[in-house]
Amino acid sequence: MTKRKTKIRAQKLFNNLADMMEKDPEETNNEVSLEVCSLEEIQVSKGLFSTTFEEAQESGENPRMKKFRFQLLHQWLVQNFEPCRIADIGGGKGFLTYLLQKSGWEATVIDPVYQALPEKYKDIGLDKRIKISGDERVPHINKEFETYHAKYFDLLVGMHAHACNVKIIDAAAKFNLNFVLLPCCIIDEPIHPMPGVHWLECLADYAIQKGFKLRPFRLNFRGQNNGFYSVGNTRHTNTT
Repeated sequence: MTKRKTKIRAQKLFNNLADMMEKDPEETNNEVSLEVCSLEEIQVSKGLFSTTFEEAQESGENPRMKKFRFQLLHQWLVQNFEPCRIADIGGGKGFLTYLLQKSGWEATVIDPVYQALPEKYKDIGLDKRIKISGDERVPHINKEFETYHAKYFDLLVGMHAHACNVKIIDAAAKFNLNFVLLPCCIIDEPIHPMPGVHWLECLADYAIQKGFKLRPFRLNFRGQNNGFYSVGNTRHTNTT
């Protein structure tokens, strides 16, 4: 796929998400039926739902920014939300949590595998390398994310959080929270889109049917850089 076609497809996906999110959630619930299919069907048609390595190389986004995706998401969060108790779901080494804590947020990683923070990183604002002390630690829940974890937070974030995207939406609905999702692959998720429906569109439709009002966003790095976030829910689920 050419660079131009890849950019067009990415823009079309973003526009489709924006169009979906402009609809009234109640109208969407009445008009849209979420289509899902089996894992076997997905495997046959997997090219429709994931960006190949070659396509990623030709995405048209800044080719050097992917390794800075945590810094980019950190900047975006700080610009769009007030500091709060945030769960970094599937957060790996906890680098996003580390950056958010430095910005005054109460951030916690939820990931079954504990990993130490990186030794250093580049501050893309100051354009210089920063060392992280070996003594630095971030709060870490060494478990797979489950719905009950959400009650201790104000905002749920999942960037390429495999097997957690639907759980995040469900947990946010149960405890009336907002969430930010930057999905990647379809791995161990309870729903799958039908051929011709992108995974992001499937997830967005699922969230809309849960009553969420959504907005799309995009980060400047190569690869799957489209995401969406909630700006409230038309329903208030009883959390007791």
